[in-house]
Amino acid sequence: MRQIAIYGKGGIGKSTIASNLAAAYADLGLKVMMIGCDPKADCTRNLRGETEIDTILEVMRVKEVKKLEVSDLVEGRSIAVEEVVHEGYKGVLCIECGGPEPGVGCAGRGVIIATDLLKKLGVYEKYDLDIVIYDILGDVVCGGFAMPLRESLAGEVYIVTSSDFMSIYAANNICKGIERYAARGGSLLGGIIYNVRGSMDYNYIEPVKRFSALIGSSLIGEIPNSSTIIKSEIVGKTVLEYDPDSEISDLFKWLAETIYNNTNTNNINTNNANTSNKAKVPHALRKEDLKEIAEEIRRYAEAGAGAGALAGGAES
Repeated sequence: MRQIAIYGKGGIGKSTIASNLAAAYADLGLKVMMIGCDPKADCTRNLRGETEIDTILEVMRVKEVKKLEVSDLVEGRSIAVEEVVHEGYKGVLCIECGGPEPGVGCAGRGVIIATDLLKKLGVYEKYDLDIVIYDILGDVVCGGFAMPLRESLAGEVYIVTSSDFMSIYAANNICKGIERYAARGGSLLGGIIYNVRGSMDYNYIEPVKRFSALIGSSLIGEIPNSSTIIKSEIVGKTVLEYDPDSEISDLFKWLAETIYNNTNTNNINTNNANTSNKAKVPHALRKEDLKEIAEEIRRYAEAGAGAGALAGGAES
């Protein structure tokens, strides 16, 4: 069973990429599960359309879990697997961890509780899965959101970023988390996925290429701006379901295949020069290096190179 984590700054397009990867693997006949680790609980929306599902934390609140330990719930079968696992596009199993009630509790702690419940319920074994995809908020790599890294739930991590400095900044923080936990047997970085988001990204991939090289990783895929993505998400679908013959669908299929064939995810070989396709421990950048990238982006912006695209930036 492959376990893959998709990290990145909020709004960078993690869920778009993760859900389309899940759909691509399902199209290949693989048994796929996608776990949304974001308090907004909308990670799996494109796989289930208009169907609303209860999050793990919502189910636990209804059953007054505050009075019980997770182990008590499992042993007493107060929570059934079917209450937290829901079927979506072509049998993709969708789970949303959810978050605490607004103003109460910690969302990161919620991820810890939710993943603990899934393990104790034997969810991974019950469904004989081929691939599990975690979609994880990466603005703050706290103990909860770092759970898949720390516990090595995901064997490999892919970071989504654009050429926007704050998304690169968030990506660097994620690298710090990977670097910290990898020494204890945690997850490794499989690569960087570049996602076009706005005016800065048009014909300006250089900051992402430079960042990838400096941390010792590689750019594993590029997702262009596409109106098909916008149209598909309005109706709660992936582009593979909405327009399977489109160019953007082919690109997601290619990205899914590239990640699937990146099989050296548990090997760190610092003596082998040909390690570009191997998952590695990244070397998070120092403040000085980040400042240089920020200055490069500032110079590009001041030159007005992206001005013509300001009106055409599509969300994905």
